[in-house]
Amino acid sequence: MCRIWLLVAPLLVAAACGSTDDTSSGSPPSSETETTTSSTVADSPTTTDGADSAESTTTTALEDLDPLQGYLWTRQTAGAPWSKRAGLRAVELDERILVLGGRTPNQSTIPGDSQIWADVWASDDLGVSWELLTDSTDHWSPRAYFQATTKDGYVYVIGGQDYGLEPNPFCALLEQGLEPPPGIPFDPDEPCPEFFPTSEFFNDVWRSPDGVQWEQMTAEAPWAGRAGLSAAVLGDHIYVMGGSQNDDSSIIGEGGPARIYFNDVWRSTDGSEWEQMNEAAPWEPRAGGFVVASGDWLYLFGGEDGFTCTPLPDCEPPYFNDVWRTTDGATWELVTPSAGWSPRPGHVCELLEDQFVCFGGFGLVENPVDIWTSADGADWSELDAIPWDAELPEQMRYDFDSVVVEGPAGPVLLTFGGDRETFDFADPENYLRVDNDVWIFAPS
Repeated sequence: MCRIWLLVAPLLVAAACGSTDDTSSGSPPSSETETTTSSTVADSPTTTDGADSAESTTTTALEDLDPLQGYLWTRQTAGAPWSKRAGLRAVELDERILVLGGRTPNQSTIPGDSQIWADVWASDDLGVSWELLTDSTDHWSPRAYFQATTKDGYVYVIGGQDYGLEPNPFCALLEQGLEPPPGIPFDPDEPCPEFFPTSEFFNDVWRSPDGVQWEQMTAEAPWAGRAGLSAAVLGDHIYVMGGSQNDDSSIIGEGGPARIYFNDVWRSTDGSEWEQMNEAAPWEPRAGGFVVASGDWLYLFGGEDGFTCTPLPDCEPPYFNDVWRTTDGATWELVTPSAGWSPRPGHVCELLEDQFVCFGGFGLVENPVDIWTSADGADWSELDAIPWDAELPEQMRYDFDSVVVEGPAGPVLLTFGGDRETFDFADPENYLRVDNDVWIFAPS
């Protein structure tokens, strides 16, 4: 999951493969659709004359109903030359794959303590080998949980956050009954937070034609600085929506500045001038939602408005699994209030073979071990091929990134890096649970 500074940001991923009367990518599901149904290949009848024939027919039916049932996961590289990281971004630009930014946990018991990156890497062979394009900080400052997208031959870097968390020097004052200094947003009547957040949340926009030469389009967009925001290109515009500001209480402790969640929607043709399309969209304010463009529509999937809940394990995490869509960012339509996959942040959703595919993401007790697909965002089916060949929740990831590109035999989906950390900050091996491998989801 991505968002304000999270050591463990939740993210969402689901794969779609539902079947409805309308199976074309981007064609609108019925506006009356407000419930999620689940259709599986097991519901499809087959006629056979024997055991061998039955097996063959069933396999054919599976692939006919959902071509993604014929896809498998393969690791492209076990360890890319870029550091293990989460909150990174990946895009395709001029038939090259670029990986940008992110965070690498430090060996520390301080929540969220991380190295933040501003490097850019490129691959010309589907993630097998990599070239460092720049590790300079002369362009955009190091950041994680930002957004990157491509438009008109440029890659854009949008928003995000750096990391700053220091021991709170004001707790001793509060213990003596003294007020905190002016401008310090701590409530003296609440428990003093152990750490003082110094993270910066960005609202700048940069672009580059090659990942090397960068141009700042604006130092300060009219939308508030934020991380865990969602962004996508539809038609002539870059859309930005949602996200959050301030670090989560699970990181800085109770009593610190409250996390602010957004549900505003903005758009721009080039990242310099922005137009507000909706001050408060009808979906709940959130971070870590995932936006996908399909046809004339933008689809928003899931997200979170908090990392944790109490008492564990019986509380309901503040996560979403609703699906919304819009043609302009101003008017929104609820596709389903509850998709087939469990609520989550830190996931990804992509459009592959005219199907939405969602997978990965953070689970408060256990990370979800699944992958889902849908043709319309309303009806969802679960695929058999678990991402990264994972068998256990601790092997699943969140806050990774993905791209869909053309492979030798058709479109393929690639994933990059990701997070498997927990909220157990005292675990001496927790910082090791991040990745720098590359996997491909491709036809078998």
